Amino acid sequence: MAHEHKHDHGPDHDHGHDQKPGGDRHHHDHTDLDWAVMGPMLETQAELFAPLYERAMAWLAKERTDPGLIVDVGSGPGVVACLFAETFPGARVVAVDFSEPLLERANARADRLGFGDRFGTLTGELPEVLGQLEYPADLMWAGRSLHHLGDQRAGLGAFAERLAPGGTLAIMEGGLPSRFLPRDFGIGRPGLEARIDAIEAEWFAQMRADLPGAVTETEDWPALLESAGLKHTGSRSFLLDLPAPAPDRVRAYAATWLTRVRDTYGEALDADDRATLDRLVDPEDPASVHRRADVFVLATHTVHRAVRAE
Repeated sequence: MAHEHKHDHGPDHDHGHDQKPGGDRHHHDHTDLDWAVMGPMLETQAELFAPLYERAMAWLAKERTDPGLIVDVGSGPGVVACLFAETFPGARVVAVDFSEPLLERANARADRLGFGDRFGTLTGELPEVLGQLEYPADLMWAGRSLHHLGDQRAGLGAFAERLAPGGTLAIMEGGLPSRFLPRDFGIGRPGLEARIDAIEAEWFAQMRADLPGAVTETEDWPALLESAGLKHTGSRSFLLDLPAPAPDRVRAYAATWLTRVRDTYGEALDADDRATLDRLVDPEDPASVHRRADVFVLATHTVHRAVRAE
């Protein structure tokens, strides 16, 4: 399932692999998306967010210095899993996902970067597939994959069961909605991204409600980690700040995200906002994100870590 991504509630912000309508690699009906086609886009997003992930890993490394086995739960195409392999050169890394095409990309990436001899994959549905791990994990990372499980409390319990004594579980959940443009960027009604946030929040709530076995939980992640028998040892938010003027790859990412917003939420937006989005993603329009000088990426993701007793 995945990371990558933004507020994680909508199209494609993040993750590594958490991309919603636009990339929600963990949508409850993942048969409706072609992950072989999505793979390059998810890789691009995770690569863009690499500085954020690297800072999160440095924070985790202060507590977990020498893990033998790292498991990326919902790895997508493996960008973040490979960053773990780079950060912890003595560790074996296993990328876990339901999508075989994405895991093929992960293996290819690990081979290309020279990590292939200590990189493995595991294909299947969470959390059941974790029972196939050969060894318990010293460090388990779940980057916006947990909220795609109907029963998140039970999911955390299953994750915790696969930790070695003294092992760390790190979940990335929450944060703030990403921003790409000023509040008033000169076309349409100011505040477009805030209105998109509200629509995404409704979408996310419906996505959660439609999951098999959905259970409503208060999103107090430290308390939920404690309920899984783990000791919460810290939460921290990490910032991605790619200021204007943005390079072409950032512009392309913004265009992809806004296109998916338009295509996914079009009916929920009013006519003026749809017209604004049409202009923002039209490469021939001087006001598009392809051409304008004020495009940026500002994103915040939150990581919660907990440890299993020795």
